[in-house]
Amino acid sequence: MSPAEPAVFVLHQAFAYPYTEIADMLGRTPEAIRQVAHRAREHVTAQRPRYRVTARVQQKATERFIEATLGGDLEALLDVLAPDVTLWTDGGGKGPATSLLPVHGRDIVADLLITVAANVPADATVAYRNINGDPSAILFTADSPFAVLILDLDGPHITGVYSITNPDKLTRI
Repeated sequence: MSPAEPAVFVLHQAFAYPYTEIADMLGRTPEAIRQVAHRAREHVTAQRPRYRVTARVQQKATERFIEATLGGDLEALLDVLAPDVTLWTDGGGKGPATSLLPVHGRDIVADLLITVAANVPADATVAYRNINGDPSAILFTADSPFAVLILDLDGPHITGVYSITNPDKLTRI
């Protein structure tokens, strides 16, 4: 993939940014961004895992991930993350987010998640729901969604973490 393809793909597919806004962010025309998105979708489709894990495996991996992350258990988190895991965050400038760009690699992602989890309010509770057909974790504080975490798996390991903390998007939960 070209450097722009992952950014366009995630901004549009995962965080629902319109092509016009992405074009402004990247200094390109909306037409060019649509083409980049098309190429990115082709690359992603070509690189999909050979099989989809069952909902039960996905649920168990999500629970292990949340337990390790919120519990500050770095070793357990490293065990569930794939070596080439990628973390995408969306705070929308209004909620906590670690970076505007994706973060790659098991050690960096694990360290970052453990650091961020240390700041999760003590009264936070976790609910597991299906979001876009995938088991996901929703963190609540005072009965309001604080964060949504959606995980991609390839076998037993997490290859992608999508963290949404943008309050505008969380109102739709």
